[in-house]
Amino acid sequence: MARTNIYTGSQKAAQVTDAPAETKEVTVGGDKNGGKRTVPVQKAPRFYPAEDVPVPKKSRKTPKPASLRASITPGTVLILLAGRFRGKRVVFLKQLESGLLLVTGPFKVNGVPLRRVNQAYVIATSTKVDLGDFKLDEKFTDSYFAAGPKQSRKSAEEEFFSADKVKEREPISEARTADQKEVDKTILAAVKKTENLSKYLASSWGLSKGQFPHQLKF
Repeated sequence: MARTNIYTGSQKAAQVTDAPAETKEVTVGGDKNGGKRTVPVQKAPRFYPAEDVPVPKKSRKTPKPASLRASITPGTVLILLAGRFRGKRVVFLKQLESGLLLVTGPFKVNGVPLRRVNQAYVIATSTKVDLGDFKLDEKFTDSYFAAGPKQSRKSAEEEFFSADKVKEREPISEARTADQKEVDKTILAAVKKTENLSKYLASSWGLSKGQFPHQLKF
């Protein structure tokens, strides 16, 4: 048997009153205007934007960190292809929760500190540093590299007329320096075990005329 729903009069009245009215009747003067007219409750805007306002597309997908390439393992020497240290060779340590790679120069060898890089902008080489049972401290996460509170920036006019036009670089904290030395101590010891590996890490990579990266073996 089909199921029927029985509503009382009060329930029907409540449903009708809950819905807001979209139109209303107004009295219009004049013999030829019909006396009353139905008009919308909320008037449409008089002006519209000349161009469509972009609305961000709603996505139900949750971003997931990229899976690590099989050629990248702890100790693998990577070549940076973008950023401030492009062309430098670095040692891969681990992948962070965001999917970024944690690498180091070491700093004493080529000047590259502990930093995060995207694996899309690195070349994995066949050279590998034997780290043994080296375990990285758990404090090295994405929050460790988060920027501090932003300071109020000067306007362009204030910067132009300021006496000290040279921007002062923020000093590196002593804690960061101590962490860098602690991590590099084990890696430097492992690098010294292999002949010419220190020189290999210190040299920069680049393409000469007639060379193509897809034809090279790293």
